[in-house]
Amino acid sequence: MFRSLRHRNARLFFIGLTLSNVGTWIQSTAMGLLVYRLTGKATDVGINLLCQFLPMLLLGAWAGAVADRVNKRKMALITQTLLAVQAITLGLFELAGWANLGVVYVLSLAAGIIGALDNPARRGLVVELVEPAEIPNALSLNTAVMTGSRIFGPAIAALLIKPFGPGWLFIINGISFAAILIPMLMIDVSLLHVSKPAARGGQPVRDALRYLRRSPKLFVLFVVFTIVGTFAFNYGVSLLKLADVRFHNKNLFGWLLAVTSVGNVIGSLYSASRPRMGMRFFFQATTLLALGGFALAWAPNIWVGFVVSIPLGAGGAAMIASLNGITQMDAPADMRGRLLALGAVAFLGTTPIGAPITGWVADHISAEWSLAYGSAITLVCAAAGAAWYRRLLAADVPAGEHHLTTA
Repeated sequence: MFRSLRHRNARLFFIGLTLSNVGTWIQSTAMGLLVYRLTGKATDVGINLLCQFLPMLLLGAWAGAVADRVNKRKMALITQTLLAVQAITLGLFELAGWANLGVVYVLSLAAGIIGALDNPARRGLVVELVEPAEIPNALSLNTAVMTGSRIFGPAIAALLIKPFGPGWLFIINGISFAAILIPMLMIDVSLLHVSKPAARGGQPVRDALRYLRRSPKLFVLFVVFTIVGTFAFNYGVSLLKLADVRFHNKNLFGWLLAVTSVGNVIGSLYSASRPRMGMRFFFQATTLLALGGFALAWAPNIWVGFVVSIPLGAGGAAMIASLNGITQMDAPADMRGRLLALGAVAFLGTTPIGAPITGWVADHISAEWSLAYGSAITLVCAAAGAAWYRRLLAADVPAGEHHLTTA
């Protein structure tokens, strides 16, 4: 399960990433509570997420092309530093009393632009920390760290938001970036398994999209993952509204995120323990995600909600880990950054579409359906995607020859 950690570079990176991401989740939770405090509308929380993730949708694939051509460690050092500056700036604005809705939206957009560039570089660096055979394990541990830090970040935010306010929580996040910047500077670059840079020129993004389209397995994966990513993972909106309306305490939002993250860690570590990833596992994880969402939406009380949040989180993390593991093992080395970026676009870049829709559902239909409608879509996608893939296998068409001109 932890075999990637035998590499010193991987140990340094993952320890630093864990600490830094606790700060990131502190800020994310405080941001949602700040916007909800300013307006009381889940729709506005969704719009803030739109500002934060719209750059990923528009720039993410091109950022992956850049990451395939440059030194990923140096690129990540720059982007992580800029994210620290953004967090401290946001904190100073809030402490000075200038953090109105417009300011929050603008600074969220700035964080989104930096994050779109950071994501493929940082995740691409993870691939270079280990030997090629250990890439799925390293990516699963990366998912465990990214989601597992959400156990502590939202809980800390829930505890500190009243006595300190959002501003100091944003400052804490800015300082926490030192935890990842220092280990990245300490990495022994002579031990990195650096991928050969992609050739300059050509059509790097279109080349990646063509590669996906000509691989039946990856095409099915990405279609399903994109739809599910759009509608099922908008927890920053749906869980906030559930905490306020169904469980009668909006500060339970941070605790719901934290417990969901316990499930994320379980799903990620179970994925890391597997010697290889397969399509069956991907669709099983997708189904678990859907069923967990239904159960949480209509949990009779917060304690039952905490219990069913665990399979919800486990299914989501296992789904993400299996997508990353399958794509990175199947893809050429000089295309890994672009495929990681396309995965981020499918997961994070679709938030500008799904988050406002989820906010509208929460405000105008019900808090329960703001989570459950995405679960319904996820369940349909799991069944349809599995049937589609079985049909492709039955047709026995070699990868690269089936262009999947119809969905």
